[in-house]
Amino acid sequence: MDIRELTLDDLDAVLDIRKRSFGLLSPGERELWLKAMPPVLAEGRYLGVFDGERLSAAGRIRAFTQWWHGRPQPMAGVAGVTVNPEDRGRGVGTLLMTALINRAAALGEAVSALYPATTPIYRSLGYEHAGAQNLITLPTEALRRIRHSGQVKLRRMGPDDAPELLSVIGRAHASARASGPITWDERTWRVWLAEENDFLYLADDGNAIYRWSDGGIEVDAVVAASPETSRALWSLIGSSSSIAAHVTAAIAPDDPVLWLVGERAKETVKQVRWMHRLIDLPLAVARRGYPAAVSASAVVEVTDPQRPSNSGAWRLDVSSGSGTATAITSTAGPHLTANGIAALYAGVPTATLRRSGLMTGPDASDDSLDAVFAGRPYMLDYF
Repeated sequence: MDIRELTLDDLDAVLDIRKRSFGLLSPGERELWLKAMPPVLAEGRYLGVFDGERLSAAGRIRAFTQWWHGRPQPMAGVAGVTVNPEDRGRGVGTLLMTALINRAAALGEAVSALYPATTPIYRSLGYEHAGAQNLITLPTEALRRIRHSGQVKLRRMGPDDAPELLSVIGRAHASARASGPITWDERTWRVWLAEENDFLYLADDGNAIYRWSDGGIEVDAVVAASPETSRALWSLIGSSSSIAAHVTAAIAPDDPVLWLVGERAKETVKQVRWMHRLIDLPLAVARRGYPAAVSASAVVEVTDPQRPSNSGAWRLDVSSGSGTATAITSTAGPHLTANGIAALYAGVPTATLRRSGLMTGPDASDDSLDAVFAGRPYMLDYF
């Protein structure tokens, strides 16, 4: 088995594996996918496993920005991992994922995330459950009743608004000290903002993207940095209550809309779980944001078979919202697996890590680690 970067000549074979793994793409989806591939291929972000000249498996690394406690950093989004049915059970998936992890490191991305179709293979390679895309269903009438001043100026978005949209999203996630949400690059946003069937609205400090779906409304995202903009955007969506009885929306677990609606006796929430991994431990710690009021030091020992450079003893120092990880020669602190350090970084409590076997050893620094990495990670986007 050989691993190599895919080229345009390999795309028909990739689509065949994709069809056998996930089903057919619609003509529109196929056209959009093919349009997006050339820059991905040019950047070496699509890898394939070949058995001779035959493509056995493929997977790509999406270039995302992800926020951790309000601070953005590059993130390797692993997507499109497919293995031919006749090649499954031969270790091909593990071979491919190991190559993708190493390629993410070569691209300079310190953290990675993915939505798993199955958990065991990714967990065996150091990915661990960290957060979810939270999809909530609300009555449209409840959104219509949200009061706002009418002073927020909303306008429709198009492809040329991509740079401003990215700025708005970044400022909103920073002000909310959000952990987990991602955004696409400008090139991809220009494609999405040309979608004729989406309703795309932009304010000075927020945006909304939604569409009709099965007699209701599907909301990709409402992001706002001020209460008035949040009210204006949700009320805008609720103005369709005479046609749509319900709205299904991707939201943060503590999204303000849950406090803006007048009635919360019942809510339907669906979670789509995502997994997280550290690719470069010291760089990931340095790029993450932390609570500005917390100053702490702790020593941990990490074992990461896939990324030996992450293994060993580390002293973690956090102050004034920034952190460092310094390699040391000995430790009296707790031991974490690659999965455990990924989950800790994402805010999973140390008590949970210990009860699940991802963290063992001395517990004197547990409170400090919980305070440093506190967070409720989520994503609005599925990829």
